[in-house]
Parts: sequence; structure tokens; C-alpha cells
Amino acid sequence: MHKFWFAGHCCREYGIYVSGENTYNGPERGYELVSIPGRSGDLIRNNKRYKNITVSYPAFIHKDFLRNTDAARMWLLGSPMQYQRLEDDYHPDEYRMAIFTGSLDFDTRFLNRSGETTLNFNCKPHRYIKAGTWMQALENGQILLNNWDESLPLIQITGSGSGVLTVGGVTVTIDSMDGSLMLDAETQNAYNGLENKNGTIRIAGGEFPTLLAGETRITWSGGVTAVEITPRWRAL
Repeated sequence: MHKFWFAGHCCREYGIYVSGENTYNGPERGYELVSIPGRSGDLIRNNKRYKNITVSYPAFIHKDFLRNTDAARMWLLGSPMQYQRLEDDYHPDEYRMAIFTGSLDFDTRFLNRSGETTLNFNCKPHRYIKAGTWMQALENGQILLNNWDESLPLIQITGSGSGVLTVGGVTVTIDSMDGSLMLDAETQNAYNGLENKNGTIRIAGGEFPTLLAGETRITWSGGVTAVEITPRWRAL
């Protein structure tokens, strides 16, 4: 039987066994249909987003039912209300970011010694590729190949003074730098340690550089001496 991990714990710690036939689905697009009087057919308004997706695990506990259900409630319902890592052995190369909101209702069997339930996790729309969580050093002019959806990388720049970083079609102008500078496309922030550095950079168009599907060339000049990237590959 299969298993999953959530918030740093494995379901087997709580005597839970699962199946994963509901873990292969994709998210719904965010869009609106707009009706205009006197015009046949709706217009499509693309919200340029995907909605969260529910990932469900049919689950059962067949021994130590009372002890395991008490512990499982503390694990799943007692976890902080924030996105946490969810992974399973159906998809060993990826994970999701999820919250468990409940409920936890068991259909019990003979003398309440075992029971079945469905565990529903509210997940961000993307599946995150584990290989994209590792930081890698780049060479100036290197091309990265993204085989999945647009990703929001974390970029570490080393150097001093001013410089320029170009990621695909996005140019980041660095006015001042002393050692290290982090660019986080997910949070749209530049920082060095705990110090905010948004005021030291300028980006044409305002949006931090992302890695689009396909090839992206990364170059730098000026006082930039090295660039490392955590690509955060993700798929729908």
C-alpha cells in the first residue's frame, strides 16, 4: 500500500494507508465569461491564474484505531493554517504545497477497530519539481531549459558596485551591491540577509525575472562576478 507525507510527517506514523487515484488531476483556469447585450456569444476574460485544486486520498486505518485516529487528528487538524509540503510515493519526483482544512470523518468497521475516510488537501495549482529546489551555479551566457510551466526562481548575485543581470527578456539594473544580493521572483523582493534591497535595483516593466517554458539565456555584466539560481521548476 502507498503513503504520503505532510508537514514533515509520514501517514504511516499514524497507521494510515492510502490510495492515490485522485492525485493525477489538473487545476481549473481562472476566467470569466462576459455577456454583452445585443451580442451573441460570451467574451472570455482571462484572469491569468489557476485556481487551487483539491487532492484527495482514500485512506484507512486497520489497527490501533483509537490511538491512531487521536494522533492523526492532532497531526492534520493541529497543523498551522499555512501551506505546507505534501508529497506521496505515486509522484516521487515532485511535491505540492497544501493545507488540510478537514473534516476527518471515519466510517468505522466491526467494533470500531478499523475505519475508512477520505483526506482532502487544498493545494496550490502547481506541482513542484524536486530537482528545481537545488541551487546551481551559472556561467555567463548559459541557457536554462524549462520543460514545464513558467517558474518563479530565486537568484543569488555576487559582486560589488553596480551591474546588470539579464534573464531572457528581463533586465535588472543593480545600482549598488556589496557582496550578495537575492532576487526572489515569488515574493517580488530583493534582499541581503534580513535587509531589504528593493531600492537598489531597477527592473524594466517592474516584474522580477521568471523562467518561461523553453529556453532562457542568462547574462550579466559590470560588478557582477557570479550568479546562482534555484529555478523552482513547476508543472500544472
